[in-house]
Amino acid sequence: MARLLYRLGSTAYRRWPYFIAAWVVLAVTIGGLAAAFSKPMQDEFTIPGIPAEEAAELQQQLFPDAGDAMDDPSVNVVVAAPEGHTLDEPQYAAAIADLITAIPELPQMSDAEGANPQLVDPVVAAEAREQLYVQAAEASGGDVDAALENAASVSPLSEDGRIGTMTFAWDVDSNLDIEAASQEALAELLAETTDETGLIAEANGGGMTDMAQHGMSAELIGLGVALLVLLLTFGSLVAAGLPLLNAVVGVGLGLGGVAAATALTDTIGSSTTGIASMLGLAVGIDYTLFLLARYRTELHHTDDRRHAAGIAVGTAGSAVVFAGLTVLIALSALAVVGIPFLTAMGLAAAVTVLLAVLVALTLLPAILGMLKSKAFGGQVRKYSPKRDEDHLVVNNGVRWARLLGRAPLAFAALVVVVLGALAVPVAQMQTALPSDSTASPETTQRKAADLVTEGFGPGREGVLLAVVDGRGIDDDATRQQTFADVAAWAGQQEGVANAQVVLTNAPTDETGTPTGPATGAMIRIVPESGPTDQATIDLLAALRAGEAELEASTDTVVGITGLTAIGTDVSDRLSDALPVYLAIVVGLAFVLLVVVFRSILVPLTATLGFLLSIMATFGATVLIFQEGALGLVEGAPIISFLPVMLIGIVFGLAMDYQVFLVSRMREAHVHGMSTREAVIDGFRNSARVVSAAATIMLAVFGAFILIDNEIIKVMGFALAASILFDAFIVRMVLIPAVLFLLGEKAWWIPAWLDRILPNVDIEGEALERDSIPGRKPLDADRADDWDGDRDDDLEVLGV
Repeated sequence: MARLLYRLGSTAYRRWPYFIAAWVVLAVTIGGLAAAFSKPMQDEFTIPGIPAEEAAELQQQLFPDAGDAMDDPSVNVVVAAPEGHTLDEPQYAAAIADLITAIPELPQMSDAEGANPQLVDPVVAAEAREQLYVQAAEASGGDVDAALENAASVSPLSEDGRIGTMTFAWDVDSNLDIEAASQEALAELLAETTDETGLIAEANGGGMTDMAQHGMSAELIGLGVALLVLLLTFGSLVAAGLPLLNAVVGVGLGLGGVAAATALTDTIGSSTTGIASMLGLAVGIDYTLFLLARYRTELHHTDDRRHAAGIAVGTAGSAVVFAGLTVLIALSALAVVGIPFLTAMGLAAAVTVLLAVLVALTLLPAILGMLKSKAFGGQVRKYSPKRDEDHLVVNNGVRWARLLGRAPLAFAALVVVVLGALAVPVAQMQTALPSDSTASPETTQRKAADLVTEGFGPGREGVLLAVVDGRGIDDDATRQQTFADVAAWAGQQEGVANAQVVLTNAPTDETGTPTGPATGAMIRIVPESGPTDQATIDLLAALRAGEAELEASTDTVVGITGLTAIGTDVSDRLSDALPVYLAIVVGLAFVLLVVVFRSILVPLTATLGFLLSIMATFGATVLIFQEGALGLVEGAPIISFLPVMLIGIVFGLAMDYQVFLVSRMREAHVHGMSTREAVIDGFRNSARVVSAAATIMLAVFGAFILIDNEIIKVMGFALAASILFDAFIVRMVLIPAVLFLLGEKAWWIPAWLDRILPNVDIEGEALERDSIPGRKPLDADRADDWDGDRDDDLEVLGV
C-alpha cells in the first residue's frame, strides 16, 4: 500500500492541474445533480418493529384521520391565575378572551371558521364537558359519579380553578413547516399577557418544538480556535488554512451528495446532515493536518518536493486510510440499531468521511504542487526547538514521554482509577426522548409542563393511548361493551389514575350523531406518575404483559401507543442494540488494527482504552446532566440517542488518534528502534499533531455547551468530555505507559497469524528513502536520525 500511495501522492503533486480540475468537475457534477433532482427531506420518525409503532399503524387503520404523535403541530396554551385566585375572576377571564382573539391573528394560523374548536376559555369548556358527560351517563343509565370522575380527568380546568389549558394547531402540513418567527410571535403574545394582566401564560406541545436557528456562534468559536491551533502548529497562514479548506471541500461534496440522494430514497431526514457535517469537518481537519505535518518533516530529507509529497502520502497516508476505515466501520454499523433515520445518518456521515480521506490523499498533494514553495508562506512565528547531543529534537512531546517512562505503572494505574471512578454513575443512567417535561426550566415549554403537572398531576404529561380493534367481534352491542370492558381493565392496573374510552370510529352525520356501530376505540390511560418516571415505565410493561390474555378473552386486538410509549420503546430498542453495536464496532476495528500494527496487544490496549474513556464520559454526563451535580443544570434523563451516537462519533476519532500516534511508534520500531525509543520518537513526531487535532475537536464540541438548548448542550459536553478523556488521558498517558510496561512484547503476534495477515506496510518500510533523488545527506553523527523533525528549518521550506 505504501508504494501505491507514494505514486498517488507524487503524481498528484506533479500533475496538480488535472487533479484539481477533477475535483472541480466532481463538485460541479454533484452540485448539479443536487440542484436538479433533490427533493425535500422527509422527517418521518418511524421505528419499525417497536410495539408503539405497530399500535400506531393499527390506529391509522381504524382512525385514518388520526395524526402522527411525533409530528403534531398542535399547541397547548396553559394559563394560570396567581396563587389564591381563579381563572373565572373577571380580569383573568378578560385576559383569556383577549388571548383567544389574538392567537388566530398569529402567523401560520388558519383563517377558516371553526379551525380551532378547542381554543376556548377553559372555565367554559370544563363546564360544557362536565354537562356532556353527565347527560350521557343519565341517558344510558350509567354511573353519574364515574362520569364526573372521567370528565375531571379530561377537563381543561384544574380542580381548584386556577390552571387551565387551551389548544390550537398551526396551519401547516408538518412540524418542520412551523417557522421560528411564528413561535416567537406566540411567545411574545403570552409574555405581554403576563406582564399586562398578571395572567400566567405559557405554551408547549408538538407545535412548540424548538425550530429556532441557534446561529453560527458555536461553529465560529470552533473554527476560530482551529485556526489559532493550526497557526501555532505550522507557524504559517497558508499552511494553517489548508486543513480548513480541505475539510470544507469534503463536507461540501458530502452534503451535496446527501441532497442528491434524496431523489433515490425518502429515508433521508433533515437531521441526517448534522452528524455528516460535524464529523466531516473533524476528520477532514485531522487527516490534512497529519499529512501536512509529515510533508513538512520530509522536506528536511529532500529538496524534491514531489518526492516529499509522495513519501508523506505513502506513510502518513496509510495511517489516514486505516483511520478512515475505523470511522467508516463505526458509522456504517449504525444500521444494526434498526432505526431508519439513524442508518441514513450513519451512511451519510460515512460517505462524507470517505470523501475526507480522498481529499486528503489527492487534493492536498495537488494543492501543494500548485503552491510549491509557498505552501508554508505567511510566516507568523519562528520555531527553534531544543536539540540533544545527538541533534534530535527535544520538544514537549519527548519530555512528556520520558516522564511517563520513569513511572509507567503509576501513570497507568492513576488513569484507570480516575476514569473508573468517573464511570461509576453509568449504573444509574436513565434514557428518554426529549420532552417538554425535560426541557430547560427557562423555556416556555418546561414552564407549561410544570403548570400542567401542578394543576392536573404528573400523569397528564405522560398519557398512554390504548388502541382497540373490535373487528373480530360480530355483534355490535357486544363490541361496544367490550370497549368499555377494556377501559375498565386498564383502569384496574396499579398506577393508573384514570382510563376511559375517548373516541370510537363510529360513522356520524353532519351533526356528529352516530349513524352506525364502531369497530375501533381509543382508550386514554392517565398514569399517576410522570412520563419518565419508572412507575410509568412499569405500568406500560404491565399493560403489555396483559395484552395477550385480554385479546384472547375479548376477541380484540389491543396496542399501546402515544408519546410516552414511543419514547419508552425507542429507549428500549437503543439499549438492546447498544451491546451488539459496540461489539461489532470494536470487534471489526480490533481486526483492522491487528492488520495495521501486526500486533495483538497494541489493538487490545487501544480498544480497552476506548471502552474506559467512553464509560467515563457516560458517567460524567449522567453525574452532571441527569443527577444535577455541581448545580449547572437541573437533572433530567439522558437523551436516548446519545449513547449510540456518542460511540459512533468518538470511536472513530479515538482510533484516528491511536493510528496517528502509534503508527509513528511502529514505524520507528520497524526501522530498528527499541520499544522505549520508539514510543519517545512517536511522541517527538506525532504528539503535537494529535494534540492539535484533539484541541480543535475539544473546542468545536465544547462550544456547543454555550448554546441555549438542552439537547445540544448535553451532546456538546459529552463529545468534548470524550475527546478530553480519550485523546489527552488514554492516548497520551495510558497507551504509552502500557507500551513502556510491555516493552518488546507489545509487538508480539503469533507466527501463524503473522504469516496469513496481509502486509499493508503502514510504516512505509517498502519506501527506500535513500534512493529518492534529491535526498539531503545527513551528518555522520545523525546517520540514525532517519526521521528527525526540523520544524524550524524555514529555509528548506522555501519561506
